[in-house]
Amino acid sequence: MSDYADYLATYASVAAIIGVGVLLAAGMLGVNRLFRPTLTTPAKLLTYESGVDPVGAGWAQSNVRYYVYAFLYVVFAVDAVFLFPWAVVFASIGWAAAIEMAVFLGFIAVGLVYAWRKGVLSWT
Repeated sequence: MSDYADYLATYASVAAIIGVGVLLAAGMLGVNRLFRPTLTTPAKLLTYESGVDPVGAGWAQSNVRYYVYAFLYVVFAVDAVFLFPWAVVFASIGWAAAIEMAVFLGFIAVGLVYAWRKGVLSWT
């Protein structure tokens, strides 16, 4: 029975820490609610971006090319995330991993060739 009490005591300490954290966060939010200003003005309700008041309509049309370039950047960033750690430990993981990385790079190359043939990579 002593082992069971020790087992529950470890969970009780975790529950106490979580409880103190929740109470602390709730207390901070409550104090913030008590001391914040509550007067609303039209200028306060106005939306802004980067400190600049909005001009014109809220919707603007943007070219899809920017999204394609962002997507291509993400693809190559993910490629770098996998390729650099793999290169560091290549000697210890063997040639099977080299074949797997070649397949991975092949998929990325096929996607790049496809984007190139569709004319996605040209600015104009």
